[in-house]
Amino acid sequence: MILTFIEHDRGKLNESSLEALTLARRLADDMASRLEVALIGAEARALAEPLAAYGAVRAHLVEHAWLDDYAPDAWAASLAQLMAATSPDVVVAAGSERGNEVMARLAARLDLPLASNCTEVATGQPFRVTRVRWGGSLLEEAHLKGSPALLTVAEHALAAESISKPPEIDVRPFVPTLTEEDMRVRVVRRVEPEREGVSLTDARVVVAGGRGVGSAEGFAALEELAGLLGGAVAASRVATNNGWRPHADQVGQTGARVAPDLYIACGISGAIQHWVGCKAAKHILAINTDPEAPMVTKADYAIIGDLHEVLPAIIQKLKS
Repeated sequence: MILTFIEHDRGKLNESSLEALTLARRLADDMASRLEVALIGAEARALAEPLAAYGAVRAHLVEHAWLDDYAPDAWAASLAQLMAATSPDVVVAAGSERGNEVMARLAARLDLPLASNCTEVATGQPFRVTRVRWGGSLLEEAHLKGSPALLTVAEHALAAESISKPPEIDVRPFVPTLTEEDMRVRVVRRVEPEREGVSLTDARVVVAGGRGVGSAEGFAALEELAGLLGGAVAASRVATNNGWRPHADQVGQTGARVAPDLYIACGISGAIQHWVGCKAAKHILAINTDPEAPMVTKADYAIIGDLHEVLPAIIQKLKS
């Protein structure tokens, strides 16, 4: 049996879990095995039925009074107990911050190796995995030994794919036994950032600015363009370090990883740390004065020019 840990935040599904579920379904097909999912917390109950569209035949609803919000040790303890009860051959999760954190704690509890941020997995003894290393600058091929096999799937490494004839999913409750020690790390309070419009991770168009924008005031043109395109504004690490944008807007290795239909990089050189965060975009347009900048050479389209002249021209054209 292949078990996939489905990540959510207060009942909102992390879309990367569907990507992980897609890879898990391929493994299940290769191994002629069942595909099951684990959902933690009462707010995840509504997510069970839709997962049948991605091939899940059984959903384990892990519920406990202490699982109302995120607690990585408690989530890992719950998964370990569920595994003891169901004996999966493979456990898969999204390679998100939470997915990697929970799976690392699970691996430590079970004294098993974990292959994180995988892009491909080939079944066999042992499993052969390809995974992202060094912030996305290289791919590593490795053998994953251990039973059951634990792995996470790199975000946006593959597209989530539904199936034409979803099965009727079997939903089963599971109540773990938790201790005070499992709750040492937990969410106790939330301070939500003030943001209007489309969120960065959900936006179909992202307009990002870097050193070339020059100032916080320079982002006004990016805001206007994003508004016309129904998109969101992002920034490179240089822009956030200079205080031009909040850290929540940062795209890159130490920021958000996005996969919009269009990513417009304005005045961004394209260091590997930033490229990691935007390379999953379907199309990338670079606006830069340097034709040899890494972002320009990697982009699908490029405009060589001063963004302070280019952006007003694009905005005017869109308005007209």
